[in-house]
Amino acid sequence: MATPVTPNVSDFGRAQGAAPDTLPVVRKMSFADIGTALRRGLDDFKAVPSHAIILCLIYPILGLVLARLVLGYSVLPLLFPLAAGFALIGPFAAVGLYELSCRREQGLDVSATHALNVLRSPSFGAMLGLGTLLLALFVVWVATAQAIYTAYFGYEAAASIPDFARRVLTTPEGWGLIIVGCGVGFLFAVVALCVSVVSFPLMLDRHAGVADAMLTSLRVIQRNPLVIAAWGLIVAALLIIGSLPAFLGLAVVVPILGHATWHLYRLAVDTPAPATHERPREVHGRRYAADFPASLFSRSREE
Repeated sequence: MATPVTPNVSDFGRAQGAAPDTLPVVRKMSFADIGTALRRGLDDFKAVPSHAIILCLIYPILGLVLARLVLGYSVLPLLFPLAAGFALIGPFAAVGLYELSCRREQGLDVSATHALNVLRSPSFGAMLGLGTLLLALFVVWVATAQAIYTAYFGYEAAASIPDFARRVLTTPEGWGLIIVGCGVGFLFAVVALCVSVVSFPLMLDRHAGVADAMLTSLRVIQRNPLVIAAWGLIVAALLIIGSLPAFLGLAVVVPILGHATWHLYRLAVDTPAPATHERPREVHGRRYAADFPASLFSRSREE
């Protein structure tokens, strides 16, 4: 009779409310760790640039489509909220990049198709759930930004980019829009950062559930508030810079930040030595004619 296999708590128990002592240990970080993560992310991007760009082409295209279709009229007032709002969904958009960085870290072959391995991850459902939450947060942020603009300037659309810039930069209403909009956007960004700073890499690496991944992210921030705040500001600034040339710069900025996020997770969370993501080969023992037909069902009993 096959010996029953006890499920691994670190793989499957977290989503069911595992005990706090099963959560990974959070490290104390320094500002130098941010530079380390960014350098390693840049090295990953240099090693597999074509893969990263292919994965992220959808990202700037999504920005262009949203910028054209939102509310069906002039989207100039929403270009900045859209660019800044990408920080909210960026952690989920980069899940394939985490897989590439993980494989490169393990010394495995890396190709574009390996990014799709996340679809077979035991925690992909959890990642999709948290990604849906971030997408909802992004939509609420865009709607809120539109409401703030309407409160200051009404529904009249700007005639041109210079006209829009004049309204925002040279009028009291424009300065009020900047102050209130940035303040509200900051709150949205803080919420997204708190729940996702290391959540997706942790779910990919240790198959954690949504609750435990978010709890670990909160613990990372609790222990390293200034470092994570600096990381969040760097991410927001780079995403805005990458959005300026019609969002096309995101094809470079997003993969670098995605790879860097994986390495930030490695620096922030004490995890076991990385185990290969390769599916283990099945080993079948010798079967005898006398075992028939019971041998037909032995595999299901073992599982």
